[in-house]
Amino acid sequence: MSSDAAKTFLTLVGSLDYPLFIVTAADGERRGGCVIGFATQTSFDPARFLACLSQKNRTFRLAQHVDALAVHLIPRDRRDLVELFGGETGDEIDKFARCSWHDGPRGLPILDDCPSWFAGSICARIDLGDHVGCLIEPFEARHVPGEVLYFQQVKDVDPGHPP
Repeated sequence: MSSDAAKTFLTLVGSLDYPLFIVTAADGERRGGCVIGFATQTSFDPARFLACLSQKNRTFRLAQHVDALAVHLIPRDRRDLVELFGGETGDEIDKFARCSWHDGPRGLPILDDCPSWFAGSICARIDLGDHVGCLIEPFEARHVPGEVLYFQQVKDVDPGHPP
């Protein structure tokens, strides 16, 4: 791809608006969580979801050693969670000391202020460039209808690590 095509592509996809998610992981001793913008449902039967984690963050490193993740939809009025889980790095702070959460299925951290979430087993990890896609098969889910945050609403939040 030419540099002009790459630049135009990044401008084009940067103009799209899609929901953001917070992914959390735990291994019994450590917890991690980060905002992800690359994610999608991939199958109805079996139910599957692809959550893409940046290889540069702490949650990615933790997720390489666990068999399940939790994926949270971020309520529209909780920009603070995007700033915490997307604008800070777990290499420097304990994000979970700054928010309300509880142990969920398989010891996964579930964010109390994100009422809609699902937890699932990691079926596969797929190298996608600077992100790794975790293909997840849900084993528990909770849905509370409500407005969620979209990328365009928080794109001014500086990431906790360089892109």
